Amino acid sequence: MDILKSLGHPEEIFNLFKFKMGGCRAVMPKLDYESMTESLRTCYLYLNQTSRSFAAVIQALDGELRHAVCIFYLVLRALDTVEDDMTIPLDKKVPMLNDFHTFLYQDEWCFMESQEKDRQVLEDFPTISLEFRNLAQEYRAVISDICHRMGVGMAEFLEKKVGSMKEWDQYCHYVAGLVGIGLSRLFSASQLEDPEVGQDTELANSMGLFLQKTNIIRDYLEDTQEGRAFWPQEAWSQFAGRLEDLAQPEKLESALSCLNLLVTDALRHVPDVIAYLSRLRNQSVFNFCAIPQVMAIATLSTCYNNPMVFQGVVKIRKGQAVTLMMEATNMSAVQTIIAQYSQEVGYFYLFIFKLSLSLLLPPYWCTECALSLQILHKVSPTDPSREKTLHILAVIREKSALSQSSLRSRTHHLSPMYLSAAMVLAALSWQYLSTTAAQAQGTSDMQRP
Repeated sequence: MDILKSLGHPEEIFNLFKFKMGGCRAVMPKLDYESMTESLRTCYLYLNQTSRSFAAVIQALDGELRHAVCIFYLVLRALDTVEDDMTIPLDKKVPMLNDFHTFLYQDEWCFMESQEKDRQVLEDFPTISLEFRNLAQEYRAVISDICHRMGVGMAEFLEKKVGSMKEWDQYCHYVAGLVGIGLSRLFSASQLEDPEVGQDTELANSMGLFLQKTNIIRDYLEDTQEGRAFWPQEAWSQFAGRLEDLAQPEKLESALSCLNLLVTDALRHVPDVIAYLSRLRNQSVFNFCAIPQVMAIATLSTCYNNPMVFQGVVKIRKGQAVTLMMEATNMSAVQTIIAQYSQEVGYFYLFIFKLSLSLLLPPYWCTECALSLQILHKVSPTDPSREKTLHILAVIREKSALSQSSLRSRTHHLSPMYLSAAMVLAALSWQYLSTTAAQAQGTSDMQRP
């Protein structure tokens, strides 16, 4: 099924096969589970069960940092599970969130009443807290502090809605910006990164906000159906009386305007993301930070002006994700990916588009070959956020420090493979259509009296 979804993307098919044949080890080296304690192995089991997006990059981190980040993730996953569980009454949930950091030092504390899918991290919290206490003091201090601050912030927003755009930033800071800050402090504590990485909380906060806003934008339908509201009222109230009204077919134009406004707001964090990543020196830390960010910008590009946000689930293809994972291993590659997703489609894709028309192939074969329609080419002349969107795209282009010649040289390097694959696909499709037409004609002839 993954191969079928990538049929129009030869580079994705190539990378899927490469990934399956061991290419994943370049970014995800195999862990030595045999040398771990039973409780630590259990923690990595929970990590893989509760996270598809972060498990791989966490397990690829170097040295003791890997274990610290694994436990950090599981502690915050447990905290987040409490926040998400709508069956826990507020009078019980609020004190749980405020006091959650204290449970890290209580050997037997667990919570057996959750109905959430990730409830095992609460039911077996003693295993997680045991491994937390086994960490070095510098790691424990960071994890406990961030858990405390995040729990207090979550409790605050349980009792109020996300109203203004400023409050949206504040909420995202509590649930994700603090994660970025905590991770940065862990990187520096491990001495794999310079002290300034952990000290610059503004850039670290932006890393978290960009990921969280992307998830909130993408998950509109799921959240509203489950009674959760994370889109800021200041934004959606310009276009609808109620947040859930945006899902109504007759509200599509207004819904897309609201969506594009929020995507534009999320994009303003990308320059900080570029600045943050450019400081990193350790390869495993760079991969850990860069891969989720390029996945996010790909997701945001797919969401922009996309009616499917209000109708179902918006995801990037697995082949697309694998390609990003395998490419985003240095700053130059990340800059190229950011430019591709936020700027022009490029000369090669325009050429293939024209080629497809000459071969009578459906146009979407080619525009999708451009890693989905780029945001710049989706900006409608009538969109209320058009000027802001174009401005932030220009800033991103400037910050990425990527010249047109660099884009062209990369494109020319790849174009023979793309062109060959496109022509093969075109030839096969033409042959198939011709054969089908001939068979249909033959059948028709045989049926004539």
